[in-house]
Amino acid sequence: MRDPSIRRSVALFRAFMREQTDPERCYTLLAQDAAEQIERRMPLHNRLVVDVGGGRGHFTEEFRRRGAQSYLFEPDLRELGARGSITAGSVVADGYLLPLADGVADVCFSSNVLEHVADPQTFLSELVRVTRPGGLIYVSFTNWLSPWGGHEWAPWHYLGADRARARYRRRTGHPAKHTLGENLFAIHIGPTLRQVRARDDVSVVSARSRYWPFLAEAVTRVPGLREIATWNLLLILRRRTQTAAAMNSPLGGTRG
Repeated sequence: MRDPSIRRSVALFRAFMREQTDPERCYTLLAQDAAEQIERRMPLHNRLVVDVGGGRGHFTEEFRRRGAQSYLFEPDLRELGARGSITAGSVVADGYLLPLADGVADVCFSSNVLEHVADPQTFLSELVRVTRPGGLIYVSFTNWLSPWGGHEWAPWHYLGADRARARYRRRTGHPAKHTLGENLFAIHIGPTLRQVRARDDVSVVSARSRYWPFLAEAVTRVPGLREIATWNLLLILRRRTQTAAAMNSPLGGTRG
């Protein structure tokens, strides 16, 4: 499917709406779409891809289907086994401290994880650390003010997290999976973009709405509007070489 396009967006949205009843269809389609976005910038064949927080392994499997050597790092053992078996090459590991040497990955991939970590900048720094100079870092997240920011209790999070969780429990008869401040955090697009652009170890290849069918990059440039209309921010970053990082550092090019 052409990206961006209304057809693609509708297909992804329909799959997303059936996530609870047909997770295989939802995540298989999402994995195919993510892999295609990466391959527009770097062929996956014979590349080493690190999938951080990839849960049930759909993304890792798709990367392998395209010829990549891919490994899944996931902290939740229940997520790893949710499909009845654990994807080969999976490692139980925290994204804050990956058991990998510096610069080993051609691509470091993280889909919809950033809103679930308390310290997103430390998490991003770890993704950058394990990526080789010239390699890509793919990060997407659902921001808090998106219509889906409250996850399973969206869009009622606009009325407050506690009220939204209480409503979810009344409607379903069981507590929500996510709790604000514990495993879901209010992350915003503007501050995230400013923090990423201020780094001297990465350059921004793309900052865009992941699912928006038109003007996908334009919507992220409008303060205020982007916090609602972007829905899900996709960042594709390139790890700078040491020389490029030094040139962009405030101390770069100076002499002692």
